[in-house]
Amino acid sequence: MAVERAPGVPRGRPPSTSRESVERTALALFAERGFERTTVEEIAAELGVGRRTVFRYFPSKNDIVWGEFDRVLDRLRDELDGHGEDVDVMDALAAAAVASNSYPTEQLPELRTRMTLITTVPALQAHSALRYADWRRVVADYVARRRGERPGDLVPQTVAFAALGASMAAFSVWVAEGGDLEQRLREAYAALGSGFRG
Repeated sequence: MAVERAPGVPRGRPPSTSRESVERTALALFAERGFERTTVEEIAAELGVGRRTVFRYFPSKNDIVWGEFDRVLDRLRDELDGHGEDVDVMDALAAAAVASNSYPTEQLPELRTRMTLITTVPALQAHSALRYADWRRVVADYVARRRGERPGDLVPQTVAFAALGASMAAFSVWVAEGGDLEQRLREAYAALGSGFRG
């Protein structure tokens, strides 16, 4: 069976890369050329691999933008589960939202690129809806468990949708204006927790 080679890549052992390299290279190209105008073939060529190698790490171009989102969900779930029953639900949610979105300083430029794409590229909106639903599910499950209700009940769903809105507002303002992302999240959740009073 023939091994797919990117143009200009010599024969021999197929070149390899990593998930992180694919992500980093793709995000740089998206930022430079635009998401729509960047093809998977161009990402592969930049890496010196075939397009099938890119798809080995990510099912689609859209998935590259979201990166390791499952890990974000796991962090959120772990942070929520780490709070005892004595901690107010909204306090636990605010703390978990901040902790699960805590990134080393060197990762923030890449995160800004990622969030700019997620919040501005129309082609990513349908895909984003699926990811947001996964995030809300984690929150609704936690709230329902704490309240002795079902995740699909009104209050768990209301909290999940409201919390997503608070997180997205914090990220949107951070992308547009900069500042401290964790502080933006704290302020958004403080406003949500107070019912926007005061």
